[in-house]
Amino acid sequence: MRILQINKLYSPWIGGIETVAADIAEHLNAVDGTTVTNLVCQPKGKRQCDTIDGVKTYRAASWGMLSGMPISWDFFQMFRKLAKEADLIILHHPFPLGVVAYCAFGMNKKLVVWYHSDIIRQRISRIPFLPFIRRALSAASSVIVSSKAISETSETLRDFREKCKVIYFAVDVDRYKLSDTIRVEAEKIRNTFGEPLILSVGRLVYYKGFSYLIQAMKGVSAHLLIIGAGPLKTYLSDEIADRGLSERVHIIDPVMDLVPYYHACDVFVLPSCEPSETFGVVQMEALACGKPVINTNLPSGVPEVSVEGRTGRTVPAKDASALANALQRTISDKEEYRRLSKNALHDAETRFSKKRFGMELERYILMFGRP
Repeated sequence: MRILQINKLYSPWIGGIETVAADIAEHLNAVDGTTVTNLVCQPKGKRQCDTIDGVKTYRAASWGMLSGMPISWDFFQMFRKLAKEADLIILHHPFPLGVVAYCAFGMNKKLVVWYHSDIIRQRISRIPFLPFIRRALSAASSVIVSSKAISETSETLRDFREKCKVIYFAVDVDRYKLSDTIRVEAEKIRNTFGEPLILSVGRLVYYKGFSYLIQAMKGVSAHLLIIGAGPLKTYLSDEIADRGLSERVHIIDPVMDLVPYYHACDVFVLPSCEPSETFGVVQMEALACGKPVINTNLPSGVPEVSVEGRTGRTVPAKDASALANALQRTISDKEEYRRLSKNALHDAETRFSKKRFGMELERYILMFGRP
């Protein structure tokens, strides 16, 4: 069976959806009789074709990005050609170019839509694409979502809930195990940034809620390390200085390997404040290192990953005071900390295992592509 996977971008571009797309492609490509090919766009630049971890990826030429979407005519030309050879198309949404291309050139092909979220921020510019999105969802054999919350709260999925199947994302637990080398690196990180150490990771953008986390640190007896880059870096750095937190709160650029940082921290926090945060893959990575997670009660999959009272604490979004209380309590209560940490490892090894992910991929995707 020949599968064509459609997404906006692909590895080595770093992002939650891109990570999931790579996991899907690599697993299904290893199934006997199945070949996966990716069609994505360049962030900017000429057409390119490469093979990463055994998966062939075509990258359509692009003039650049506008409101988070590639501007690419080449994508339609390549879709038309590659779709002819496919038995099944996996289409990641939100990606308006993908749904338009499918409706124009792929309606005779079996389709599975992996629905990550509604188009939230571009409420006006999304309007012309809504008919195409609904047409693709109507044609889809199955709609995969990463959490129950997405199918229950999505405005667009309201008429297609009977098609929705939940497949939680996965984490390679073995990659996050503590070794002697990682232990040494983690100790260096703690010596550099202080302890107890709170860690947060993500792009420095509006919906990640880092400003609320910085505000919360006024009431927490600990140090905070934020790893990320983005347009709000200067604003957040100024806020740290203005609140007199420069000795305890630090922002550094993204690093190649997050594993030592997860092991260096005492608690991981995902302070996201808008439903644009649909899952929070970094939560799974922290759980795989046995770290309690503090997250927010967004109407998305975020609170389904780390569960209130089991692997961490869930607080109201945009509530710095509640965030501070949860962080301080988790750090201070040693008995509860051990319980949360034990449950974190258990959930990473069961709910979010690669084995479980692969079995569900084959069950909910391959079954729809068979002749």
